[in-house]
Amino acid sequence: MSHVIRFGRLVAASALVALLAACAHPISINAQETPARVEAQLINKKVAYAISDADRKKEVITPGGGGDRISYYPYRDLEKSVRDALRAVYQDVVVISSATDKAAVQESGAALIFKPEITTTSSSPSPFTWPPTQFSTGISCLVADANGVELTKLQVQGNGAAEFSEFKSNFGLAAQRAGTEVAAKLADEVRKNDKLH
Repeated sequence: MSHVIRFGRLVAASALVALLAACAHPISINAQETPARVEAQLINKKVAYAISDADRKKEVITPGGGGDRISYYPYRDLEKSVRDALRAVYQDVVVISSATDKAAVQESGAALIFKPEITTTSSSPSPFTWPPTQFSTGISCLVADANGVELTKLQVQGNGAAEFSEFKSNFGLAAQRAGTEVAAKLADEVRKNDKLH
C-alpha cells in the first residue's frame, strides 16, 4: 500500500509541476543593448565562449506578478550579450559547444576559453499583472587557457526594473534592462583583468 501511496504522490507532484510550467507566461530576456565594439581599442587575441545546444534549450521558470510565473531561455536569449561583451574587448570571438572538448578548443584556435553560467531571479509586487517588475541576471564565467588551465573566474550581476506603465507589449522589459547591464559589466570585468590581456 505504501508503494501505491508513494506512486500516487509522485504522479500528483509531476502533474503539479506540469501545470505550473503550463501556466508560465513566456518572455524574452535578451538585452536591449550590448557593449559597443571600438576597433582601435580591441585586444588582438582570439577567444571562444562555450555554450552547448543543451544550454540553449534550458528553460527557466521564475515568479512574475499576481501569483503567476514567467518562463524563458537564459542561454538562448543572452548568448548574443555574452558574445558582444567579448567582441567589445577582443579582435576575434568564436563559439564552441564544450570547454572540455580538447579537439574543439584546438580547432577553434582560441587563446582563452570562457565558460558562462547564467542565473536569474524575478519578482513583482503587483497582485493584478503578471510581468516582472524586478529582474536580476548573474553571469559567472570560468576562463581557461587553450590547455584547460583555469586563469580566473568572473562574476557580474545586472539588475533591471520596469513599471506597469512602461510594459505596453514588451512584458520582458525589466529582464531586458538587466541583460543590458550585465553585458556591460561583463565587458568591463574582462577589460580590467590583466590575466585576460
